[in-house]
Amino acid sequence: MADITIAGILRAGAYSPNHIGNDTAIFNAVADQLRKRGCLVNIYSEDQFNKNGVKEDIILNMCRERESIARLQQLEDEGRLVINSGYGIENCTRERMTRILLGNNIPYPESLIVNTNENVKPLIKEAGFQSCWIKRGDFHAMHKEDVSYCRHAEEAQEVLQEYFYRGITRAVINVHLVGDLIKFYGIKGSPFFYWFYPFDEGHSKYGLEQINGRSQGLKFDEDHLKDICNRAAEELNTVIYGGDCIVGEDGEVRIIDFNDWPSFAPCRDEAAPHIAKAVLALVKEFRNK
Repeated sequence: MADITIAGILRAGAYSPNHIGNDTAIFNAVADQLRKRGCLVNIYSEDQFNKNGVKEDIILNMCRERESIARLQQLEDEGRLVINSGYGIENCTRERMTRILLGNNIPYPESLIVNTNENVKPLIKEAGFQSCWIKRGDFHAMHKEDVSYCRHAEEAQEVLQEYFYRGITRAVINVHLVGDLIKFYGIKGSPFFYWFYPFDEGHSKYGLEQINGRSQGLKFDEDHLKDICNRAAEELNTVIYGGDCIVGEDGEVRIIDFNDWPSFAPCRDEAAPHIAKAVLALVKEFRNK
């Protein structure tokens, strides 16, 4: 593997809210695993990538900035190998993700996609949403306020108005699902898959896990969970992924969030070798084309 040179691009701190250390740790752990397998990995910040670009044909990245994603897509179109794909990263923005998952019959909450300057109270009431989540639809979450729990339609309208004043033009409204909140991590094409109850483990980004609260240990099919997550990864074009789902009292599992390259914080040491193996498999496939 000595002839494999990889550009590793770290995530800008603004897109690692409360998880800068964890995001950097998993990225460095994967880079170390690749180096142990004989690869040369050159590390760049997202800012360096945007200012100067990279010369390597293989790009492993945690990018989230709009400029970075556009650059990654251009490099991918030019024939370079980009992991995760710039198109996959864009697909994980809320509105695109919602449309793709629902459009491919992947279990996901009933949702409304709206402009932030419209009157949504009639829509929410007509949809039968008792409580809901308002999430910025145009891009990745950067602040706690980009994901908001609303107890009723009137509160949802107020939150949307705040989004509009902040310059956010589009939003997704998900019906609130009652049940156990589960966080998951996976790698497309790999046997690795890990899940846990974030509230019980004290794992949090914005503290929103307290809405669903402590898990009840509701029974569900773990193989089905892994299957729908891998299906989502396929449709979203995302190799290294994670997210959240809700298990209902009937055992139904529905994805409520899906992210390109999360922190893998509770399973970092176990995940890093599997991510490295997946990267090398993609490099082999790329070079054999």
